[in-house]
Amino acid sequence: MLAIYKKEMRSYFINPIGYVYTGIFLVFSALVACYTTLVSESYSTTQYFTYMIFAFIILIPLLTMRLFAEERKGRTEQLLLTAPVTITGMVMGKYLAALTLYVSTVLISCINFIPIYVIAAAERAGNSTEFTHIGPVTAQLVGSVIALLLLGAAFIAIGTFISSLTENQLSAAVVTIGVLCAMVMLNLLNNITDSDGNQIIGSYVIRAVINWFSVLSRYYTFSYGIFDFAAILYYVSLILVFIFLTIRVYEKRRWG
Repeated sequence: MLAIYKKEMRSYFINPIGYVYTGIFLVFSALVACYTTLVSESYSTTQYFTYMIFAFIILIPLLTMRLFAEERKGRTEQLLLTAPVTITGMVMGKYLAALTLYVSTVLISCINFIPIYVIAAAERAGNSTEFTHIGPVTAQLVGSVIALLLLGAAFIAIGTFISSLTENQLSAAVVTIGVLCAMVMLNLLNNITDSDGNQIIGSYVIRAVINWFSVLSRYYTFSYGIFDFAAILYYVSLILVFIFLTIRVYEKRRWG
């Protein structure tokens, strides 16, 4: 697994994908942080994380589209299948490489929050009333970052599975974007109301099912600074399910 992991990490920066993803992510996150806090004169980071979630619908497929699709297109898939490594080790090596790059960029982007802490300290010292709140809520920031990491890890697992189904990287990216978009939009669908304020989906059972599949419904718990172990279990389960499905795809190819 370690050899596969190292190979994938190198390939991200041998090819331009790693640089493109990292550059777009860091620049976009800095601009969004500036707009939602400094320009808006607010310590609230709710908008920042909401924008980042929607950005990941586009950015994460850049990380996952090539994981297996490139192997099939380049006819190197058989080398992987006959290599002295288990299918589980192969899949985990590729998944962890994408996850490492994702986690690294998310943690680096946390420097975007330093200015609001500096301004908060200056405000408290000078009794300024320029900003609308007394300072950022650290528990909410930490909770939102953890939720973002869990959500991204689940998205990467989904993208890894989809990449294993095709040899076309563009197709893998488009399908992944569609699936992630649908999973995010489910939460919005559940909250649509008519002109009288009634929910469009009247059935409680249907709303409950939609809520279970929605990845955002569990994210919001963390955004309030509450660490929900049930939500952590949900994201971990989602990750394990799609990794298992990817393993099954390649076990079928190895022995099929």
